[in-house]
Amino acid sequence: MKILLFGATGMVGQRIAAELRDRGHEVTGLSRSGPVKGDINDTATLAEGHDVIVSAVAPPRDGSEPEPPFLAANRALIDGARASGVRRVIVVGGAGSLQVAPGQDLVDTPDFPDLYKKEALAGRALLRLYREVEDLDWTFVSPAAQIAPGERTGAYRLGGDLLMTDAEGRSFITAEDFAVAIADEVDKAAHPRQRISIAY
Repeated sequence: MKILLFGATGMVGQRIAAELRDRGHEVTGLSRSGPVKGDINDTATLAEGHDVIVSAVAPPRDGSEPEPPFLAANRALIDGARASGVRRVIVVGGAGSLQVAPGQDLVDTPDFPDLYKKEALAGRALLRLYREVEDLDWTFVSPAAQIAPGERTGAYRLGGDLLMTDAEGRSFITAEDFAVAIADEVDKAAHPRQRISIAY
């Protein structure tokens, strides 16, 4: 398949690009600062001729950009997908919107780190935005609470809206195995209009 990947130079985006290419997909990897530049606001033009759009663009963490521009850019991606005729959109989301108890999201817990709170709130707003979209086959993919470079094992657990933890209570996934999960969703199209979560 032909895949348009935004955020291709980030920690997660690089690994998604590598995983997809290893599976024989043709990946157009774009970023705002990398060797191949492309902006989400130009999705309508950039996505033409592609089969799937993958967005690995993270919300701002440092407070330099307020939440509304991030959401506006993602609305542009949604509108651009519609205009280009690409129905499938896979979005890398955060863990902050995962539930730790009925009606309680991780981002709302007392010990949630301030450093990541703005990013997590923007990610939750992004999930809510996609849940209003009924004419595209989107999939919103949340990683475990901790994601970091590591080993590619090819193994992971697939969940839904609840934060998954292992036997020791840790919620973790390597960026490599998260990329495996994203590529599996590209290949199988198993969760249209759903949020899924990935952890060990």
